[in-house]
Amino acid sequence: MKFNIVQPNQVVKTALENKINNKTKPLGALGMLESVALQIGLIQQTLTPQLVNPTMLVFAGDHGVVNAGVSPYPQAVTAQMVLNFLQGGAAINVFSAQNNIHLQVIDSGVNYQFSPNSNLIDAKIAMGTHNFLYVPAMTIAQCEQSLTCGSGVVNTMVAKGCNVFGFGEMGIGNTSSASCLMSILCDLPIEECVGRGTGLDDAGLLHKTNILAQAIAHHELNNNDVMQVLATFGGFEIAMMVGAMLQAAERQCILLIDGFITTSALLVAAKIQPDILHYCVFTHCSGESGHKKMLDYLKVKPLLNMDLRLGEGTGAALAYPLVLAAVNFINQMASFESASVSQKI
Repeated sequence: MKFNIVQPNQVVKTALENKINNKTKPLGALGMLESVALQIGLIQQTLTPQLVNPTMLVFAGDHGVVNAGVSPYPQAVTAQMVLNFLQGGAAINVFSAQNNIHLQVIDSGVNYQFSPNSNLIDAKIAMGTHNFLYVPAMTIAQCEQSLTCGSGVVNTMVAKGCNVFGFGEMGIGNTSSASCLMSILCDLPIEECVGRGTGLDDAGLLHKTNILAQAIAHHELNNNDVMQVLATFGGFEIAMMVGAMLQAAERQCILLIDGFITTSALLVAAKIQPDILHYCVFTHCSGESGHKKMLDYLKVKPLLNMDLRLGEGTGAALAYPLVLAAVNFINQMASFESASVSQKI
């Protein structure tokens, strides 16, 4: 697929900066809220930005590399957690409901056949990926199909009026995929990218690192062919998220980027279309080892640092009120002139 992502026009930038700077506060006193307000105003090309029908997209998929012992949890937990999402019992359900965010779960490739559910989009590519220790996780055709499906999900939501998307995921083993993507695309040793995931002990972490190092050595890829890297080491949920992110940016929506796995998908998307970064708000720095280095590689600053490492989009949901605050202050806060407050001499 080809995605047409353009940098936001800067024609309104001066007017936005003047509006922000003339609110009843010292210059820069609202810190990162001011930069978020400016960013959203530029994305929407208006002095009065709005957040409409915020939607959290949680992509789920299973990973064949779990068979190599890289996770302390069995693969069945992916399907069990998707059912938990659909029953309203997960953290992302709580935080999304709290902040009036619509939650949509997408079965990208879970090794389970779900019953029809209005809150579940069936976009299953296959019943999980292959074990990338030996063969690519998916074919190029499956990778392209995943991007197309993710794009379609976003277009459907945009047609319903949504202009801000949170991105989350569920998939036992997907920190292994994210670590490999990071290692190759950021040209970093795998040891600097691997973390404990869902709670590996020291022995488990060492085993996981060794397995991923073997996989990277086996496939001998470099960062020149992004689609081949994604097909080899990605998950269906990660690849589908890449397509959704690219389409959301093309449609000039706001992207709320969650933690380690979600940022690995954004890393892939940014390699395909670097201008996507103009549309991204990085919501937090995960407690998962490697996430800060990925954020540093992208040269971005997250809103929160709370040692979260749950995934699901939880960091994005928790940060959403700050994004809303940025929009509200630019729209509702008085100016020095309207409030008859004297400015700095």
